[in-house]
Amino acid sequence: MDNRRLILVISLGFVLLLLWQAWTKDQTAQHAPTGTAAPQTAVPGIPDQSTAKDLPQATAPGTPAASNPAAETKTAATQTITVKTDVLDLHISTVGGVIDQADLLKYPEEQDKAKPVQLLTDSQGFVYVAQSGLIGAKGDVAPDHYATFQSARDHYELQPGQNELKIPLTWEQDGIKITKTYILKRGTYAIGVEYNIDNTTAKPWSASQYRQLTRLGVTPGTQLVHTYTGGVYAGDVPGSKDRLAYEKVSFEDMAKNNLSKDLTNGWVAIIQHYFMSAWIPAKPDQVNHFYTLKSSKNNQELYSIGMSSPVTTVAAGSTAKLDSTLYVGPKIQANLAPLAQGLNLTIDYGIFTVIADPIFWLLKHFHEWIGNWGWSIVLVTLVIKLFFLWPSAISYRSMAKMRAVTPKMQQLKERFGDDRQKLSQEMMKLYQKEKINPLGGCLPIVIQIPVFISLYWVLAESVELRQAPWILWIHDLSQKDPYFVLPLLMGISMFVQQKLNPAPMDPMQKKIFAWLPVIFTVFFSFFPAGLVLYWFVNNLLSIAQQYMITRQIEKQMATAAAKAD
Repeated sequence: MDNRRLILVISLGFVLLLLWQAWTKDQTAQHAPTGTAAPQTAVPGIPDQSTAKDLPQATAPGTPAASNPAAETKTAATQTITVKTDVLDLHISTVGGVIDQADLLKYPEEQDKAKPVQLLTDSQGFVYVAQSGLIGAKGDVAPDHYATFQSARDHYELQPGQNELKIPLTWEQDGIKITKTYILKRGTYAIGVEYNIDNTTAKPWSASQYRQLTRLGVTPGTQLVHTYTGGVYAGDVPGSKDRLAYEKVSFEDMAKNNLSKDLTNGWVAIIQHYFMSAWIPAKPDQVNHFYTLKSSKNNQELYSIGMSSPVTTVAAGSTAKLDSTLYVGPKIQANLAPLAQGLNLTIDYGIFTVIADPIFWLLKHFHEWIGNWGWSIVLVTLVIKLFFLWPSAISYRSMAKMRAVTPKMQQLKERFGDDRQKLSQEMMKLYQKEKINPLGGCLPIVIQIPVFISLYWVLAESVELRQAPWILWIHDLSQKDPYFVLPLLMGISMFVQQKLNPAPMDPMQKKIFAWLPVIFTVFFSFFPAGLVLYWFVNNLLSIAQQYMITRQIEKQMATAAAKAD
């Protein structure tokens, strides 16, 4: 039993080590300076003509690539349009109508600092932009994301009492008039993108709509982020019941092979820690061609993930409209789930999602009730403890009985210490006589590990807990305790809990277990305060339960021994 318990404790320690490494490296990457590539000298939005190859190669599912004469109209003349709502601050280039900067006004980079998180950018050597355009079919002209649009204004701002902004960009060539309109609404990170097409010519006009996200292939800073950063997509395979619910395609994958799939009811996105961008088609049941591209610009390797729609034909003298939705913002489940099927899966809790989802659901509902994420964690810990109350009680009874018969076990060891087989046989007889399950004491560790890992990922992935305060000195539950008070209290509680457990008979194991509270305290010193709070409160509840059960068992065994005498 001692060996099995030691193996479980070591396994938990190994899990802690892995999580600790991931967390500390992730924090290092978050606070590293942005930008690892050489400074950009070109005008944002203007391609490096010799190397820009980030246009999709197919205009529609199963359709060969078509030339796009509009690409020949590229020009260095550019204008930046600034757009500000209550939650977004955007920069839109008139070259292609590309969104080359997106600041998330409700999310400061650092607590108590005014500078917001800049999700999209094309400056300081880093590129992450949202592009969209039209690819002409059969030689028809169409504006891709290098074509020059015109804008009547260079600044738009949502005013008090105003709930919607429309930013029209116009393009016209050879009798084809196209207005690309961005639509932003109060309180939302979802941006509508419309193409209104007016064919004033005497012949039909055809083109395919594409939308893509283009990003530098490296991560800013030290490149040590361990939460996934890269492309993801989802969709249904046409004509089958297969659902690609959530597929990752990393920048390394994009460098090796280009994605090429025809799917319906899907979306594409680039995700990172807490935040994401995604393109969602207006007609989910329409077949779209999903693709990735590798390109270069100003000696930087860029990667694009996107989708292109089937060719749309506009009859002579007719009009048409194509639209999509672009999401640029935090990974909030309530925001993502209504936009597209499976989009909320971008909040990736890993293999323990089945446990993490209910934990977050509880946290969210407790927070709606009391308005504090720290106390919500305390209440969730209590619920988890109540849920495991019965198996924990069985375990603590077994441990209490083991503790009570420790003197007898020591006597057996002294008598049969040189005969391992005989010692094992006599100890099994003792377990049977006292009705002890030798593996029962391992149960608390076993059931703790998946819950602990799940809560770790809830804290790591849930943007709602980012920079969330608790009380006094704990100003951010997603960061480590700045004064290491909670880890120290956790270590003390672990030491107290050990005193209630039966001591290992092996001297080496006894020394190892004696050092565990110190080792775990060091590990927990670098974990997010919310995770340490959970473990500390769980230890307090376990100590209370174990103390009561231990006293009860000791009284019962003392009474039984008195009667036997």
